[in-house]
Amino acid sequence: MTKATEHPMRITFLGTGTSTGVPVVACDCTVCSSRDSRDQRLRTSVMIQVGEHNYVIDCGPDFRYQMIREKVTDISAILFTHGHRDHIAGLDDVRAFNYVLNKTVDIYASENVIDSINKEFPYILTEKRFFGAPQLHFHIIKNMPFSINGTEFIPIEVMHHKMPVFGFRVGDFSYITDASFISDQEKEKLVNSKILVINALRKSKHISHFSMDEALEVIREVNPEKAFITHLSHFMGIHESVNKDLPENVMLAYDGLKLSI
Repeated sequence: MTKATEHPMRITFLGTGTSTGVPVVACDCTVCSSRDSRDQRLRTSVMIQVGEHNYVIDCGPDFRYQMIREKVTDISAILFTHGHRDHIAGLDDVRAFNYVLNKTVDIYASENVIDSINKEFPYILTEKRFFGAPQLHFHIIKNMPFSINGTEFIPIEVMHHKMPVFGFRVGDFSYITDASFISDQEKEKLVNSKILVINALRKSKHISHFSMDEALEVIREVNPEKAFITHLSHFMGIHESVNKDLPENVMLAYDGLKLSI
């Protein structure tokens, strides 16, 4: 695997929850009532810092708060995995970077995701720019490597039930969310990862997300040095107790967790 960059990478988990977030509105289950901050999960997103550049993967409805919480003052690009609302709904809040920094923000997404953005935000992709709309520069990506500011991103196509979704590999870091199936060919792209992040919605089987056992099986096949589970629902259980039962090199991710490679 070609190194993506000579610079060290810093990874920040902006959110690690499923589409409802945790706690879930109106739910008083043990997880939603937990006082452990690791059980409080915003919608799933991650930020990769390479040198002076911040790259955000997915921009859900909690994007504004995630940027404020992590004191992010600039982003170089946003990459999208797919077009579901919990992964694109925060795009309007990119305006703040436009205003404060007087810059256009680069967006990397498949044609299907851009179609979803156009339906969700019809005032963005207009022939004549709507006043106050986010200033974005769209780059269409396919299942082939591309570079941003000299950093190589390798898309990994997975299936979210019947929907194709992109994960990404950057150097020794691989990130997969909203997957229920990964072909052997795409799994090869994950081999020799130092860190693998992969989704597991709950312990029981689900039609469009890996269960914990299914995620652990992928981890065993790919054999990264370390693996982190993300996109968790309240059905997964309390962070501390679930974590104790995981293999030594696997742990649940949590909001605000920072890693370095």
